[in-house]
Amino acid sequence: MMNWDDPLAPIGRQVKMPNPAANPVLAEEDAPPAGKKAPAKVDVRPVNPDDKRVINGMTDINQLAPFKYPWAWEYFLNANRNHWTPLDIGMAQDVHDYHHKLTLEERHVYENVLSYLTTSDILAMRNIGLAVMEKMSAPELQIYQARQVYEEALHTWTYQHCIETIGLNQGEIYNRYRVVPEINGKIQIANRRLNSILRADIDLTDRDELQNFLMAYIFFAGIFEGCWFYNGFSPIFALQRRGLMKGTAEQLQYIMRDEVLHASFGIRVAKQIMLEEDIRPDAKAVAEMWAECEAAEEAYAGYILRDPILGYSKEDHVGQFRFIANRRARSLGLDEPYPGAEPTLAWLDEQANLRKEKNFFETRVTEYQAGGLKWE
Repeated sequence: MMNWDDPLAPIGRQVKMPNPAANPVLAEEDAPPAGKKAPAKVDVRPVNPDDKRVINGMTDINQLAPFKYPWAWEYFLNANRNHWTPLDIGMAQDVHDYHHKLTLEERHVYENVLSYLTTSDILAMRNIGLAVMEKMSAPELQIYQARQVYEEALHTWTYQHCIETIGLNQGEIYNRYRVVPEINGKIQIANRRLNSILRADIDLTDRDELQNFLMAYIFFAGIFEGCWFYNGFSPIFALQRRGLMKGTAEQLQYIMRDEVLHASFGIRVAKQIMLEEDIRPDAKAVAEMWAECEAAEEAYAGYILRDPILGYSKEDHVGQFRFIANRRARSLGLDEPYPGAEPTLAWLDEQANLRKEKNFFETRVTEYQAGGLKWE
């Protein structure tokens, strides 16, 4: 076994450390100069993984292993196997489809989905980077979240790539989240629920602050990423199923796979916090959160689908939100907000599990290497 006092010493050899008290010269050299305080004592004990915690941990945040949360490292490895960029996917057919095949109603759907997503992924990037990551006290958690910050930036690049390639008015598209109440409503809910934890001075040993942080994290992982994002790509997938806007939809498939991992990771972290800190979210507050977010999703669906498009309607969108909400609640160990809700888009999960096979001479291979994703 390694000798922690002298890591280079042969195993089994006992190393006798010098005793300053028995060596006046050594003691004199080690003494601080007159008038100066002695330096703070450094804890040089080895890190015990059992002492790690998601938050409020006291171990060395710079030492990755031994792992306490090996599953977090697996998320990081899987995320790196799933690397892609929007430049890997051809958009020429999408340009033709948008200008020559989409109806006015379908253009309305396409444009406003991108308007919502562009702002949402920047908000997600800031939340992880500024509000969540710094609160984690185990490096294996932070490392995956660093990758997550990058992926949110990549998703934002993807939406910008689609907007620019199609030739949409960027000023108009990017400002819709500010001027369209039904889009702005979802963003404002997210801002209100997440801004309170965008502070470095939060004391998570305070039970009230901890409860607020847990609720914000449950909202972010379970609803913002787990429901709003997961459900948010489906109008574009409905176009793809009819052979339209296939380049955009393919990029959203890759984003959706990232978001499935983000939500799954966040839910697991939230459950670990509940276990380690012996805390549960207030049931009434959770119910109010689901109701508020459903109302916002229904208003948003009513705006982007004010005129149903072939194969997709407001009722489909809201019904799928309720079904996915139940799934996320079960994963969190919470009561289902919509008991008995049935899937209205039975094909949606396939979008996250689809493996890509491409003709080498047509485009770069962007197939995900990881297997299918399964929530339950």
